[in-house]
Amino acid sequence: MYKKEENKQVSFYDFNQSCGMQLNMDNEWIVLADIINWKELEKAYTTLFPSTKGRPAKPVRMALGICIIQKRKGLSDRKVIEEINQNPYLQYFIGMPEFVKEIPIKAKILVNIRRRLTVEFINLANESFLSQAPTSKEHKGKNEEATTIIDATCSPSNIKYPQDFVLLNEAREKLEDMIDYFHKEYAPWKKPRTYRRVARKEYLSMAKAKKRPAKKLRSLIRKQLGCVNRNIGYIEQYLKAGYELPKQYSNIYATIKELYEQQKYMFDNKIHRVEKRIVSIEQPYIRPIVRGKAKAPTEFGAKYDISIDEKGHARLEKISFDPYNESTIFKDVIERYKERTGHYPKRILVDQIYRTIDNINYCKERGIRMSGPKLGRPRKNQEQTKADKKIEYQDNKDRIEIERFFSPDKRCNGAGLITTKLEDTTLHSVAMSVYVTNLFSLATPDFFVLYFWDGIMA
Repeated sequence: MYKKEENKQVSFYDFNQSCGMQLNMDNEWIVLADIINWKELEKAYTTLFPSTKGRPAKPVRMALGICIIQKRKGLSDRKVIEEINQNPYLQYFIGMPEFVKEIPIKAKILVNIRRRLTVEFINLANESFLSQAPTSKEHKGKNEEATTIIDATCSPSNIKYPQDFVLLNEAREKLEDMIDYFHKEYAPWKKPRTYRRVARKEYLSMAKAKKRPAKKLRSLIRKQLGCVNRNIGYIEQYLKAGYELPKQYSNIYATIKELYEQQKYMFDNKIHRVEKRIVSIEQPYIRPIVRGKAKAPTEFGAKYDISIDEKGHARLEKISFDPYNESTIFKDVIERYKERTGHYPKRILVDQIYRTIDNINYCKERGIRMSGPKLGRPRKNQEQTKADKKIEYQDNKDRIEIERFFSPDKRCNGAGLITTKLEDTTLHSVAMSVYVTNLFSLATPDFFVLYFWDGIMA
């Protein structure tokens, strides 16, 4: 349940500290706290708690505020609570009426908060902020036409690089742990042979080798598939006899069975691709995303599309663990732009993958200019060719803006490496990175003064 409480904190002048100290109004957390429309977010947050029974949930300012702090500072659950306990600016930001030695929230609750704050809620919070945010510093003073920039990227999750023999060895070890559990808790019959020492020795021999010949690697995978299949057979016998796996093993067991089927299919057909391929037993929802980048041709994490308008405001348009073609969301992005502004953009800056015939015709019908060379033969008119090249150069120059957004998004605000383990919390983490990047790139002390003055005058 969610219980509304009267906000006792009016402004930073009312924040009580020991020794009569007062906060600096130019601090970024003070600026940010008074820009975010907490009352509007509370209305949406209340709908997430339909029940009127149970323990009251933490206020939206505290829940969302801690997530913002954690993402900005790159801290673990325990560290972010310790940091807030020591910092009065952060306590003000999460809505505390005064500085206290220990805030009323434990680190273990943050997982539930992340699961509660879905991508839809974070996008709503982002839109609420952008509706009153100023034009970014890079776009300030420019008389730019209505523009939308679209591009996709990937936030890699913190997993080991997946190799078939490593995944199969991990599956074998987990199945052996399950067999040990049955004989420790129930001891139904004589413990079966798993030959774990032999399998471990063969695995280490390949893992430590500087060179891995294809024939030896295939031989090892064949043996590992046999070990995994044999252990699955043992566990199936236990389950048919009426014994049950605990919750901590049941989901992993289902993942291992699917992993075995995929690996067996690839081994028999001598291929290395399969639909919905599992690359992590602990996080089976993660898929390989082929990006074609020089540093990492394939990444393992969530893929998402970002759009940036002429004001420098960034929005999360789509996010998915499964690979998808970016061109399929093109029309939806443009239609959402029209819903916000009441008109279509005059130009759209994209890379080659978005320039399908269908999307080009869509833009042509609506009078939208899409970046990139025109279709057909090159023009003979030299003057027109020079003008087209000048426009193309300016488009490429302006399209760098979205790369400028990706840099702090990944380097400073956590999208460069996602450390959460659950599917919904991973999506939350990526969406929070986009939201926090907007907050700290657009919020300025000048914006705070104008916003605060407007509130007084109202």
